[in-house]
Amino acid sequence: MKTLKLVTIFLFVFLTGCVTQGPLTMTPLEIQIMQTREYEHRKDIVFPSVISVFQDLGYTVASADKDTGLITAYSASSSDASSKFWLGITDVSQTKATAFVEEIGSITKVRFNFVNTNKKSSYYGQSDQQDTPVLEATIYQNAFERIENAIFVRSSN
Repeated sequence: MKTLKLVTIFLFVFLTGCVTQGPLTMTPLEIQIMQTREYEHRKDIVFPSVISVFQDLGYTVASADKDTGLITAYSASSSDASSKFWLGITDVSQTKATAFVEEIGSITKVRFNFVNTNKKSSYYGQSDQQDTPVLEATIYQNAFERIENAIFVRSSN
């Protein structure tokens, strides 16, 4: 009987130790590093560069306040017309973005945040929304490279 208990405990520990992990999560510091860049230019040059990059990427700038450094924008939305027609379910996807531009001494920091939003609703009035942070480094790198180009153009005049 004692052997059976030991075998059971061993199997339980062994099998629970083999559980696979879900997707790897990033620490808040890793996310901040991915989303932030510093530029050796004044806020007067960096702020409009960020706005123009949002527009170049196809975003609509919803608000921009140079004093606070906050810019909000959103992408065009897309929906699944076949689900709406056949199932009566509206499924709309959109990306929302914010940028915070902050001048600290001779350095201007920019931090982006992209969030994918998926809204579903039915003819019966039920609705659901799911927001998912974008944690793909290439998306942020692309935006920062475009900002560098826009800063170069603005600062060379």
